[in-house]
Amino acid sequence: MSRLVAAVVAAVMLVVGYFHVAEPVRAAEPLRYVLTNTEDGTWLDTFDLTAADVPGGAGEGWRVRKETLRGGVQDGIDLITLDNGSLSVRVVPTRGMSIVDVRQGDFRLGWESPVKELVHPSLINLESRGGLGWLQGFNEWMVRCGLEFAGHPGTDEVVDNTGATSSVPLTLHGRIGNLPASRVELLIEREPPYRLRLRGVVHERWFMGAKLELATEISTEPGSDTLRIEDAVTNRGGTPQEFQLIYHANYGAPLLEENATVVTAAKRIAPMNEHAAKTIDAFANYRGPTAGFVEEVFLVWPYADDEGRARVMLQDAAGERAASIQWSIDELPYLTIWKNTAATEDGYVTGLEPATGFPFNRGVERAAGRVSTLAAGETRQFTLEFGLHQGREAVAKHAAAIAAIQNGRPTVIDDTPPVE
Repeated sequence: MSRLVAAVVAAVMLVVGYFHVAEPVRAAEPLRYVLTNTEDGTWLDTFDLTAADVPGGAGEGWRVRKETLRGGVQDGIDLITLDNGSLSVRVVPTRGMSIVDVRQGDFRLGWESPVKELVHPSLINLESRGGLGWLQGFNEWMVRCGLEFAGHPGTDEVVDNTGATSSVPLTLHGRIGNLPASRVELLIEREPPYRLRLRGVVHERWFMGAKLELATEISTEPGSDTLRIEDAVTNRGGTPQEFQLIYHANYGAPLLEENATVVTAAKRIAPMNEHAAKTIDAFANYRGPTAGFVEEVFLVWPYADDEGRARVMLQDAAGERAASIQWSIDELPYLTIWKNTAATEDGYVTGLEPATGFPFNRGVERAAGRVSTLAAGETRQFTLEFGLHQGREAVAKHAAAIAAIQNGRPTVIDDTPPVE
């Protein structure tokens, strides 16, 4: 090899080597604040952080606060307010990381339950009133139902600790909404868009029973009008485990009112029972507060867009305000519309509920093939986007997106409940 060629090769190797060993540009690590950790005894009674408190900055206008409520049935409840400068989101780690409400100015996602305080789980008897005790604490905008089971109370057949088949009672909507989080932490991204992430871990486990873990992240960006929930459900046991999950999102006034409507793209809609079958033709329309109203429940098999995303929207009578949910139909194949337009004093509310199945008793759901199973160590992911839409243009735009998903495809509307 000539000296010139050798010199060129050496130079090339030097340059290649230089670029090979150069450190890549890395994103700044997010700020992390641990608010609760049962493993090391961390628990903050109060916490308050604003954008102005972050050295070097991390967006503008946001604030995160934690407080511990005192007095009445709420005594000992942890409450965290995640305020992005536009949306204010109140999260309850003590009640399974449920969300009390979301506010944007005078626009509120939530409802006026007869249960006025956040009830500490220690005061809830899930087995009372024939398994309806879950209702003693029901007042959140978004509460998860599950994880071992969800849906209506009743009995189901299980294999007990002796290996025998036993009939056991199941309570309404399971336990996860009344279990406190064992770990809660706040992450603040240091680079645009400076997403605020509140994470929690809730364990639903017992000896010789289910060992399920919910790891959730509730996040938003400063100034945005959307909220994201990203959940991971893991089977920490050594054998396969059934699970069910319903995202029970509840809306009252002012969004819910007479002539409010629900909009979704659906391939099939069915009444849950004979009572709901009487009003199946009006499933999308709402009445004003009506004393003595008996709940109506409708089951929806949604269509999805080209990316596998389903949508549902509740809009007011004038079409000036709306709230929406988007989710993956592969993760949550079903949607339930729960209408409870009772008197205001009794809880005027509707629920839009993406789920792994419908809210029948687990025995019914299993027979219909809608009960999922996690292998030992397996994790299933769920992501939902919640949006607030103000103004006719914004509402019409989202309604058009749902119409595009339907795209002229037929909707089969059943006159009778499904035969399960």
